[in-house]
Amino acid sequence: MNEIIIGKKKNGMAVMLLTILGLLAAIALVILGGLAIESSFGVNPLGVALLVVGIVWLVLGWIPFMGLKVLKPQEALVLTLFGRYVGTLKDAGFYFVNPFCTSVNPAAKTKLNQSGDVSAPSGILNLGSAQLNANTELVNNKISLKIMTLNNNRQKINDCLGNPVEIGIAVMWRVVDTAKAVFNVDNFKEYLSLQCDSALRNIVRVYPYDAAPDVDTTGDGIADEGSLRGSSEIVAARIRDEIQSKVAEAGLEIIEARITYLAYAPEIAAVMLQRQQASAIIDARKMIVDGAVGMVEMALERLDEKNTIHLDEERKAAMVSNLLVVLCGNHDAQPVVNSGSLY
Repeated sequence: MNEIIIGKKKNGMAVMLLTILGLLAAIALVILGGLAIESSFGVNPLGVALLVVGIVWLVLGWIPFMGLKVLKPQEALVLTLFGRYVGTLKDAGFYFVNPFCTSVNPAAKTKLNQSGDVSAPSGILNLGSAQLNANTELVNNKISLKIMTLNNNRQKINDCLGNPVEIGIAVMWRVVDTAKAVFNVDNFKEYLSLQCDSALRNIVRVYPYDAAPDVDTTGDGIADEGSLRGSSEIVAARIRDEIQSKVAEAGLEIIEARITYLAYAPEIAAVMLQRQQASAIIDARKMIVDGAVGMVEMALERLDEKNTIHLDEERKAAMVSNLLVVLCGNHDAQPVVNSGSLY
């Protein structure tokens, strides 16, 4: 289904004024016909004709009002005539179209957790990330062409290592082809919401939460450092491309996708925190030991260069041991004064 832009002139104001003038003229005809219907020669045919014309126009004169359509900026109206798609109004203005055309928007009652939609206070059916307003009130069938942000619900998904993580995304999207959005899918808002959930699961299961060895996230057969926490920009770009490939046939454009929430699931969050703490402690210890060894080597070299004191191997070993204990210990060292010999 290809979109057809209706190129009619914005003649809604002229048609409305002519219709109002016609109704006023019909009222005048009814009055004149009623006054002239009787004459001294019997029923006046001219009076009857005026009365009939006036009544007919009063009965049918409201029909042109059905063809008046008002569009604000960044709005569109998809029109059908007896089930056949006739075109789309896109430019802002006051239009007159065929009075028997009907506007179509199957997603008019669907309320997503996003900008541009106002959630109804009652009569709502939950549909995952989408909500359907079940009220029977009149619905605006205009399609918004504005950029909207879908705040997708948090999902619990297993990463590539099997660890459950909770993740949420925000997707910026808009309608670019109204015909595809209305006729190619049953409800383009629900379709978008479901495709966001599916794409999120497909991408997240490829990555670990943190960088892990021997994990290939790009599909080239080579292990890399990709992770949900460290490569959020790359992950978001892949999610955006995945969603776009699914919703292109629905006439939607995905502008951007961003990760808004990322954390381990509550049932393993405490264990993973301990693991991160242990890893941080090990890294810190390695840095401390490397620094201490360097300082000991520097001290021995300086003593040898200045010939301050001559130490044999046993005394050097004792000195190295004492320095390492002082530099690598968790607590402050307690000095012990040795007034005698080392031997």
